[in-house]
Amino acid sequence: MRFAIALVSGGLFALGLVISGMTTPAKVTGFLDVTGSWDPSLAFVMAAAIAVHAPFVRLTRGLRAPLFDTRFHWPTVKGLDPALLAGAAVFGVGWGLSGFCPGPALVSVGAGALPVVVFVGAMIAGLVATRLVVRAR
Repeated sequence: MRFAIALVSGGLFALGLVISGMTTPAKVTGFLDVTGSWDPSLAFVMAAAIAVHAPFVRLTRGLRAPLFDTRFHWPTVKGLDPALLAGAAVFGVGWGLSGFCPGPALVSVGAGALPVVVFVGAMIAGLVATRLVVRAR
């Protein structure tokens, strides 16, 4: 049951990314180009996602545990730290240069286009490198 719910949730998320245009790099870079020919349509996608998600977060905050785990895994760090700021900067630069963020890139890799495969490979290499650096500390 747990796997089926994860599969349906992931499929619904992927479908939403495709329908909204988040898997189209030109649309994403058009959204990020605020000084040129800005395309504000993804702002509406993000606002709709927040509007749908926010009530569920509020609802789950009142529960003792999720359906398929013993506890919720909420973030524990409350402030800004150098790692968060560096990660946000790397994310933003990667998003701006490629037109992909991790979720839409994973959805798009199924198409097999070389730029997406390279991006996902670099993303995985960055995740592995980060884990190695954190473990070394």
